[in-house]
Amino acid sequence: MRCPFFAIFFTLLASTLFAADRPNILLFTADDLHAESLGVYGGKPEGLTPNLDKFAAESMKFNRAHVNAAICAPCRAIIATGRYSHRSGAMGFMPAREDVPDIVNTLQAAGYRAGILGKVGHSTPKKSMKWDYSFDQKDLGNGRNPQIYYERAKTFLKECQDAGKPFYFMVNSHDPHRPYCNPDKLTPGAAMPSKVYRAKDVDVPGFLPDLPGVRAELATYMNSTRRLDDTFGKVMQALEESGEADNTLVLFITDNGIAVPFAKCNTWFHSTHSPLLVRWPKHIKPGSIDDQHFVSVVDFFPTFVDVTKVAAPEGLDGRSFLPLLKGEGQEGREYVFTQIDSKAGGAAVPMRCVQSDNYGYIYNPFSDGEYYYRNNNEGMTMVAMNQAAKNDPAIQARVDLFRYRVPEEFYDLKNDPNCLNNLIDNPDYADKIKELQQQLVAQMKATEDPMLAAFVSRDDRATVDKVLTATYGNWKAKGKKPKK
Repeated sequence: MRCPFFAIFFTLLASTLFAADRPNILLFTADDLHAESLGVYGGKPEGLTPNLDKFAAESMKFNRAHVNAAICAPCRAIIATGRYSHRSGAMGFMPAREDVPDIVNTLQAAGYRAGILGKVGHSTPKKSMKWDYSFDQKDLGNGRNPQIYYERAKTFLKECQDAGKPFYFMVNSHDPHRPYCNPDKLTPGAAMPSKVYRAKDVDVPGFLPDLPGVRAELATYMNSTRRLDDTFGKVMQALEESGEADNTLVLFITDNGIAVPFAKCNTWFHSTHSPLLVRWPKHIKPGSIDDQHFVSVVDFFPTFVDVTKVAAPEGLDGRSFLPLLKGEGQEGREYVFTQIDSKAGGAAVPMRCVQSDNYGYIYNPFSDGEYYYRNNNEGMTMVAMNQAAKNDPAIQARVDLFRYRVPEEFYDLKNDPNCLNNLIDNPDYADKIKELQQQLVAQMKATEDPMLAAFVSRDDRATVDKVLTATYGNWKAKGKKPKK
């Protein structure tokens, strides 16, 4: 008769060895972070993100990383499904279709435990996508308490070790999402950042005017960014203490750009440009940099199944970038495609964008000269711009562009990454514009994008309106200019 003790012992040993042989994945996301806030991406003042800068020295840094939709829920649905928004059904704050495969169920079926901290609803686009371990904002110090993140992370990692299972762990900071950190009036449950900043410390992004009101708001954003860095440091501490760091692929990104005008909820360069830092000991060369290949979050799902050697489901739109992590080249990464469909509140403001190494083309089918664009990320920055615009025609022109757009935009991103000078009518760029338009059409055809019909008829406003109505319903209803 076999001794039950030895049976249990060898079962646990086999399970532990099985887990150790399979890499873990930890995806850490910031909420509304400007990529260039990080020191390793040229951020100022120096020392704003010490933990992330240290992590970057141990990682591969991608300089051409983007999110495919610069709004939290649609972006996270793309991460979860590996499909563009119109291919999953999650074209805004709405669920993905239940028949669409997701990363959590896929890895769970292969023996992984799946855990999540923060942004649970926005990161769970399907009812059938069930996390094994889950704590949301209210149980994380309003998503803004590094010590609580540390404690929750330690618990999850311990549970995985006890179960002898590898893990997929999505850790989502609620920083630096609004409301920004006012040290004189902390959000209940939130911690103080390890350092506080003032308006004089701010380096105003080039797509915003340098106004006192803008500086004042960005100083509070920097406080939130510092607390994000504190949280990241504590989660990395928990990983190190668990003993799992050497067997864990860790990625750091933002879900979209900063929540101010001309960034989040749009398709300009700083709307979608994301930091991407990837550490995988013994597999990735520390301190390496990739500034040649475009990668985006639609590529995460196929990369994760490639790394874990799990069979990929059919229908993924992205491609694994594991070869890049190994220091190899990879063809077909000369362009990145980004989009907006509908935003918070349900208003449809469809945008389609393609970017190459030096140029960016945007198609805004909703722009008809009357539709009044707005979002919930404007804050005191837009208040300051509106006030300054009364006496400054250049700022007034920026405000007007933000509100009404134009159907087509084209930018020389090498010389104008802040997208200040629309070159769509400049004949010197006609060939480049045509090239990017052709790339966009090919992408729309390949992914069955409903906006293709609008694009090919973009000079016929009546047809464009019909396409938008067929796709989004009564899209014009929420585009009226508010009464003063």
